[in-house]
Amino acid sequence: MSQPLAERLRPKTLDDYIGQKHLVGEHAVLRRMIEAGRVPSFILWGPPGVGKTTLAKIIANRLETPFYTLSAISSGVKDVRDVIEKAKGNPLFSSANSPILFIDEIHRFSKSQQDSLLNAVETGTVTLIGATTENPSFEVIRPLLSRCQVYVLRPLDGEDLLTLLNKAITEDSILKRKKIEIEETDAFIKYSGGDARKLLNIIELVVAAEEDSDTIVITDKKVVDRLQENPAAYDKGGEMHYDIISAFIKSVRGSDPDAAIYWLARMVEGGEDPEFIARRLLISAAEDIGLANPNAMLLANACFEALKKIGWPEGRIILAETTVYLACSPKSNSAYMAIEKASATVNETGNLPVPLHLRNAPTKLMKNLDYGKNYKYAHDYKDNFVKQDFLPDELLKHRFWEGQHNPAEDKLIERMNQLWGERFK
Repeated sequence: MSQPLAERLRPKTLDDYIGQKHLVGEHAVLRRMIEAGRVPSFILWGPPGVGKTTLAKIIANRLETPFYTLSAISSGVKDVRDVIEKAKGNPLFSSANSPILFIDEIHRFSKSQQDSLLNAVETGTVTLIGATTENPSFEVIRPLLSRCQVYVLRPLDGEDLLTLLNKAITEDSILKRKKIEIEETDAFIKYSGGDARKLLNIIELVVAAEEDSDTIVITDKKVVDRLQENPAAYDKGGEMHYDIISAFIKSVRGSDPDAAIYWLARMVEGGEDPEFIARRLLISAAEDIGLANPNAMLLANACFEALKKIGWPEGRIILAETTVYLACSPKSNSAYMAIEKASATVNETGNLPVPLHLRNAPTKLMKNLDYGKNYKYAHDYKDNFVKQDFLPDELLKHRFWEGQHNPAEDKLIERMNQLWGERFK
C-alpha cells in the first residue's frame, strides 16, 4: 500500500519547503539560525497543515542531530523522561547541537508533563521544538514558555498552494505517470483553506475518482461534487477556526447577543471543541466584563464545569446561556488594563524592595531589623481601614487601577474616594 500523497511529497530540505517565507525565506530569522548550525528551543504556533512537523524534521536533518518525536495526545511523563535519558546517552550529547525533541500538540500536555521538560531544556540536554494550534500564551506554562522562542506559522497563500498543486502533479512518483489537466483551481484553494495537507488530500481524492480515465481533467465543479461539501462549511482545523472565534469574542465584547449566538452556532455545527469555546468565554468574562459584573466570571466558570458533567449535545444550551448573559452584561476592562499597566511598571522598575513595615517577621533577627515595624492592622481601626502606604516608595504616586463608569464600579470608586480621598480622585 502506497503512502498518502502528503507524506510522499513531504519536503526534505528548506529549498523544497513551501510557505512561511517570513521564517525560512532568504535572510529570515529561522533560516539564518539553521544555516549557522545553532538552533535554540522554540515553539511553532499555527493552524494544521502549514508545515510545523515538516520544518522540525528538516531542521534535524540539516543539523544531523538525533530526532525524537512525541505526541502530547498519547505520551505521558514517563515517555518524556525516557526520551531525555536517551538524549543524555547519545554520543552526540556533548556536540554543538543537542538531540531534538519534537512534541506535536504540546498544548495538550498537562502542567506536570510540561514541568518534566524544564530541566532538560534549561541544561540543553534536548532542543525542544513544540508544535501547537492553540495560543501558547494560554496553553504552555510560563517557565517553559520563557525558555522558548515562539514562531507563528501562517496559512499558505494562493501562490503557495498553486506551487504545491503543480509540484504534486509533476513530481509525485504516482501522479506524474497520469495525464492530469487542471482547468480551474479556485475550488482547490477555497476548500484547502491554506492547509497544504488538505490540498493534497483533495487532489488525491479527485484523481482517485477518475482512476480509469486516460486523461483526468479537473474543474471546480468536479472538486465540489467529489467533496460533497457546502462552500460555507466551517473548517474547525483551518484558518476559519481563528476567524470565527475572533468574531464570536468580539460580538460578546460588543454587546451583540444575536451576533454572538450566530457565531456560537457556526462553531457548534462545525464540531468545535466545546471546552475551547467555554475557555474563551471565561477569558472574556474576566477581560471584557470584569468588575462591571463580577457574576459573569462565576457563570462562565460554572459553564466550563457543567460542560464536563453534562456532555454533548445538551452542553450547547449551557454555552448559549453563558454567551447571551456575557453579551448582555455591562463591559469593563479596568482589571485587564490595571495588570497591563502594573506589569509594564514592574518591567521598567525591576524588583523594588518591599517596605519594611509590610514584611513578615517570623524570627527575632527580622524583628531587630525592623521587619513589620509600624504596620497598622486594619481590623483594629474604625471601618476596618487605616491609611498607610502599601507600595514601594518609588511608586507611591502611581495609579494602576482606574475604575470605569458603570453601576458596579461607580460603587467601588465611591468607596475608594471615601477611604483614600485625593488619591483616588
